[in-house]
Amino acid sequence: MTVFIYLVTACASYAQQQPSRTPTEGVPPPSDLGPATTPTADRAADSVKTPIGIPAMPTAAPVDPKTFVIGPEDILAVKVWRENDLTGAVQVRPDGKITLPLVGEVIAAGQTPEQLKSTIIEKLSDYINKPEVMVSVQSVQSRRYYITGEINRPGAFQLVVPTTVLQALTNAGGFREFANKKKIKILRHGQLIKFNYSEVIKAKNLQQNIFVENGDYSIVP
Repeated sequence: MTVFIYLVTACASYAQQQPSRTPTEGVPPPSDLGPATTPTADRAADSVKTPIGIPAMPTAAPVDPKTFVIGPEDILAVKVWRENDLTGAVQVRPDGKITLPLVGEVIAAGQTPEQLKSTIIEKLSDYINKPEVMVSVQSVQSRRYYITGEINRPGAFQLVVPTTVLQALTNAGGFREFANKKKIKILRHGQLIKFNYSEVIKAKNLQQNIFVENGDYSIVP
């Protein structure tokens, strides 16, 4: 009995010596615990989007700067070495021009990125000693082809790289249930070009699998 009383007294004394703690003490604050849910793909994409006109330099489109001809609505990335205020993304206006700091209005449509680069260097030379400039196409908006009819995703598609009719139809998500794959037509500059999908996928008459051109309308009956 004496031993039991001694143990109870010792435990009570030890408890009095320990600092009191709140129920949440020692638990990391919410900011340290990380997000409650995994961010969606859309949220992740939104976090890295770059609006037009700010200095960030997005990834360029896969075009040849020596041969690609710039057109209205194309988005260009202009970089001037060691001049952040002159660096950024700009969209070609419907009149074919862009506006840059110091330089002002420049005709971009009809020029290749290399030609536009030379034009900008020439105009900047009045303000900067030996300016170093890079011009690239961030997004091709001036070249499109269209697919309509019995296709899963009808609409307009950017024509960035060489694309055959077969590839274009694949990009549109394939055919609907009652599509007539043998009588597809391509409207080009007022002329109709026939395309038989059923033959092409069997490696027959492959010459009809032509490259799509800017402004082509493919009609799937």
